[in-house]
Amino acid sequence: MSIIIKSDREIAVMRQAGRIVATVLELLKGQLRPGMKTKELDVIAVRELEKLGAKSSSKGYHGFPANICISVNDEIVHGIPGERILYEGDIVSLDLVANINGFHGDAAITVGIGEVSPQAKELMETTEGALKVGIAAAYPGARLGDISATIQNYAESRGYSVVREYTGHGIGREMHEEPSIPNFGLPGSGPVLRKGMTLALEPMVNIGDWHTRLGDDRWTVFTADGGLSAHFENTIAITNAGPEVLTTV
Repeated sequence: MSIIIKSDREIAVMRQAGRIVATVLELLKGQLRPGMKTKELDVIAVRELEKLGAKSSSKGYHGFPANICISVNDEIVHGIPGERILYEGDIVSLDLVANINGFHGDAAITVGIGEVSPQAKELMETTEGALKVGIAAAYPGARLGDISATIQNYAESRGYSVVREYTGHGIGREMHEEPSIPNFGLPGSGPVLRKGMTLALEPMVNIGDWHTRLGDDRWTVFTADGGLSAHFENTIAITNAGPEVLTTV
């Protein structure tokens, strides 16, 4: 495993990319409404990225056809924007990666459309909480497995399951770098966290079982049992003072 350590200058560029991602996601969150098609969000995303001097890292990545991943209800990740109409009560995961000056920022949020069920609301709150405690565990001298175990324990102690077939990852000049960061694992395992590591942490949490299935488009990942799923993600840098969230405004 070769983990790339970033310089302060490189992290400064990633901080810029992260601010752009956070800004566009916040704008998209405000645009969500019943009756819109998911492809409308893709149009907005690419327009706003261009305004901010960035471009989508996802478009064309291994053939992915869109600028943003949009996953609804039982879709976990990698949903392709299209003709799907959003309805009151849906939960929508927006996963955006931006490239500026050769570096990437990556973040995701899950948002409810109008009034959502208490079950869906609790799922989203739990997934966001799992991300927060995972970030808090990412300090120099800790191990990667401490992040994974913290996320897993947080979600499972509340009665949810964490997706095991898809993980977080390192990030920098490439959208996906080493290491892979599972949302489950053993504390004290894995490589030691060091200043200059940049990581994308992204718990994907299901109401039911953790197993997944791949859709007919060969991109969209669904829960195998049809239960709801939520997804939150931030790009962070490991600093001497602890984790710094880069995907924030």
